[in-house]
Amino acid sequence: MRLTVFWERMAEHFGAGYADTFARDHVMSELGGRTVHEALAAGWEAKDVWRVVCHVMNIPQEKR
Repeated sequence: MRLTVFWERMAEHFGAGYADTFARDHVMSELGGRTVHEALAAGWEAKDVWRVVCHVMNIPQEKR
């Protein structure tokens, strides 16, 4: 998954204004105690981060 697709999906689910705030502030143990931004900066693949976000936030299967 390309980063542009990742951020599009984040914006679709959380809204354009909140997606970045969530990605910057929400620490997830599934990402090793990192935020989305920190995980991506640490080298996590966007598709893996998206899967974690979907799991943690209970995003419906059809939007994954």
